[in-house]
Amino acid sequence: MTLQTRYLVRFDDLCPTMNWTIWARIESVLIEREIRPLLAVIPDNQDKSLAVAPAHAAFWKEVRRWQGMGWTIGLHGYQHLFVNQNAGIVGIQRRSEFAGLPSIEQERKLRRAVEIFRSQGIEPQVWIAPAHSFDKNTVLGLARTGVSVISDGLAVAPHTDEAGMFWVPQQIWQFRWRPFGVWTVCYHHNHWIEMQFNRFRRDTQKYRDAITDLSSVRAAYRGRRRGAMDSVYSIAHSTVWSLRTRSRASA
Repeated sequence: MTLQTRYLVRFDDLCPTMNWTIWARIESVLIEREIRPLLAVIPDNQDKSLAVAPAHAAFWKEVRRWQGMGWTIGLHGYQHLFVNQNAGIVGIQRRSEFAGLPSIEQERKLRRAVEIFRSQGIEPQVWIAPAHSFDKNTVLGLARTGVSVISDGLAVAPHTDEAGMFWVPQQIWQFRWRPFGVWTVCYHHNHWIEMQFNRFRRDTQKYRDAITDLSSVRAAYRGRRRGAMDSVYSIAHSTVWSLRTRSRASA
């Protein structure tokens, strides 16, 4: 196995009331460049901050179409409602829909979310936590509901943990040059303007040869264990993130 540089493209917060105008343009780029992204779909969105457009009546039909094109459909929480300030395992944001809740409550939410997906003909392929916040009980609940891939965490490449969960790290929010590793670029398109779209279009053209998809990543990294290099990167990333957060808070 070689740690050549590869990128995954991920879009979060897909729901009936998302920004469909900009999404149509994003989708045209993805199709034109034959990019198969990870799409974080909210099963039952109740987050009013994501109501940026009239609800699309054919939303689930669209999700089935994306699934049919080979795009990865991720389970983006349940209702996208934050109930506490628990940063969870990853520790990026102090707000959570899951972390810190009793395991029975977390599993109830997860089972309901999966039921919604499957009732719409959608098979959840990967877990994508709102605000990157979840805990060990979430992971156990995912395993019990049949979801075995997590798009999150800080590492240089995907790995399988002791419980058999496959972790695909998510570390950057725009394309950046990296010498090796697998890097998930996470986008939130709901409030994009022309500048963000143009950068996305330029970056996907520039990095196209290095962009991959989830099935390819699973095939290449199946069985890899988390190593020292992953831990060093995680510590460095977390330290820089913490310093930036403190700097913004004191500004």
